[in-house]
Amino acid sequence: MANKQILALMCGVVAMAVIDLAVVNTALPSIQADLHADPADLQWVVIGYGVFVAGFLLLGGRMGDLAGHRTVLVSGIGVLVVASLVGGLAPSLEVLVGARAAQGLGAALAAPNALAILSRTFAEGPERHRALGIFGAAGGTAAAASSVLSGVIVQGPGWPWAFFLNVPVGLVLVALILKYVPADPRRAARARTDLRGALTLTAGLMAIAFGAHRSIEAGWLGLSTLAALLGGFALLTLFIRNEGRSNAPLIPLATLRKRSVVLANFAAGLLWASFLGLIYQNTLFLQQAQGYSPLATGASTLPIAIISLLVAARMAPWLMDRIGAAWTLVAGMVIQGAGLLWLLGVSAEVDYLTELFLPFSVIGLGLGLAEVSVQVAALAGVSSEESGLAGGALETSREMGGAVGLAVLVSIALAGADQTAEFHRSVLGAAVLAIASAAVAIVLARQRPPAMRRTAPEV
Repeated sequence: MANKQILALMCGVVAMAVIDLAVVNTALPSIQADLHADPADLQWVVIGYGVFVAGFLLLGGRMGDLAGHRTVLVSGIGVLVVASLVGGLAPSLEVLVGARAAQGLGAALAAPNALAILSRTFAEGPERHRALGIFGAAGGTAAAASSVLSGVIVQGPGWPWAFFLNVPVGLVLVALILKYVPADPRRAARARTDLRGALTLTAGLMAIAFGAHRSIEAGWLGLSTLAALLGGFALLTLFIRNEGRSNAPLIPLATLRKRSVVLANFAAGLLWASFLGLIYQNTLFLQQAQGYSPLATGASTLPIAIISLLVAARMAPWLMDRIGAAWTLVAGMVIQGAGLLWLLGVSAEVDYLTELFLPFSVIGLGLGLAEVSVQVAALAGVSSEESGLAGGALETSREMGGAVGLAVLVSIALAGADQTAEFHRSVLGAAVLAIASAAVAIVLARQRPPAMRRTAPEV
């Protein structure tokens, strides 16, 4: 029973973090109107969160390994609560983006330690597969269902309540975690954490995201675009060099040399870039081009939410036990890519049932398979002492892929002649990212390290 309570609480944590990433999507037009924001700057409400999550996730995971996963998890939720209160009260876009960045920091402390607590609670094999299936379903479903929640909030009390609701939810989660999750002993209390590495990584990711943003006005070969992109890659190179010299690196170079870890995390980044780009562009297309209400826009993604939940909780663990996590990831990304390509048939006057419902259902099937299997692949063979690091690396890849991928897809979409063309360009780009993720997963599957081979199903 205790394990079930811990699983439920960790699902609550990941749902809160993912909802904070995606809940603002449906509210974007209202935020733009209320805060008088420039349309090209609006994406930073989403990107600011994702970049700070990606930049500090590894630090959050490492801090959990050293100081205790429960302690850092609770601290992260506390930061989320305070930042959410500031976001709800924000008088300008600049303040809101700052609050979103602080939310990202809080999520960076919370998410990898939730995954680490789950990893240590359930033994590797079918038991962990089922737990991660439910955990992955919670994250994927929260991302899609957040649009519905946002629609209800925007049409009701208003978009600030998308932030205010985090306050009571976060406080309740903290109380229950302190009650039901056992405290782990402090490890290596005097060990250092690599703050310089975290800051360098965050600055590099921010520069790359800004470069993609600048391409909207200056083009991909514009001086400001190239300067930002080259600066970002230079900072990431400096980050890797720092990891080799640091006494307490965020990512030990030995980890970076493990092909299975690198490939699984790369696939996760491409997966999240593809999915987040779809949710963002769908929101703007339906509200601004089709005249959907915020609630109707949010409800449009329910097929993704429901189907991904069912598939992740039931079908994905069953399939992984038979063909392995990597091949399940391949199947999921191919299916998701097919659903995205189907959306290229959406017309200027869209009919939801014939043009959106079925493709969204296919995308939900692919997402449910992929979100669970990529987590199992990334954690396969990882020791409990490094589970926080592994969880942080996975979440970093997801958030980095989401933030940078969204910036790229927005820049691609805005080159369209109208909003329908923008939608088509965005979903085509998202489909390319999904197929790229499948290609990476095929390489991972062919490698087949012992820890990733299929586990025989229970009798």
